Amino acid sequence: MAEADLEAPAGEKKKSKMMLIIIAVVVLLAGSAGAYFFLFSSDASDEVSVQDGAASESEMATNTGGAVYVGMPRPFQFNAPGTTRERIVQIDVQLMVRGSENEERAKRHIPMIEGTLLRVFSASNADDLVTEGGKAELRSKSTAQVRQVMNDLEQNPVIEEVLFTGFVIQ
Repeated sequence: MAEADLEAPAGEKKKSKMMLIIIAVVVLLAGSAGAYFFLFSSDASDEVSVQDGAASESEMATNTGGAVYVGMPRPFQFNAPGTTRERIVQIDVQLMVRGSENEERAKRHIPMIEGTLLRVFSASNADDLVTEGGKAELRSKSTAQVRQVMNDLEQNPVIEEVLFTGFVIQ
């Protein structure tokens, strides 16, 4: 008899199972709706702002001066004389410019920039390039020379900085 009092009727078991299923479905629907609004609401607001006359990304980069990196097509390889022996040096270069307009200007003058960098690099000494100070000096000379050449060509320095992204000396 005691067992009969503890057991729930069959109808109540079905109701509790049905209630659990309904709660699970509601939770899944709420989670899906929340995920949809979270993921897609930022895209919709971006589209509205562009349609309302806000500047596009490229215009904003030009106006605000966002940094853009222009990669040189190939690494520079040259021989650097030293006091004891000559060394082979390979330098990968990226140019930092501000805005898409300056990016286009830099890309248009890649051959002139390559020639200027090669001239600066070939005047370097291997004994200086093995030190961190020598590398920094070469980078600052490169930046100054490229800025000067671009200023002569475009009446604007265009290049903010010359960056060495790879530096190998053998």
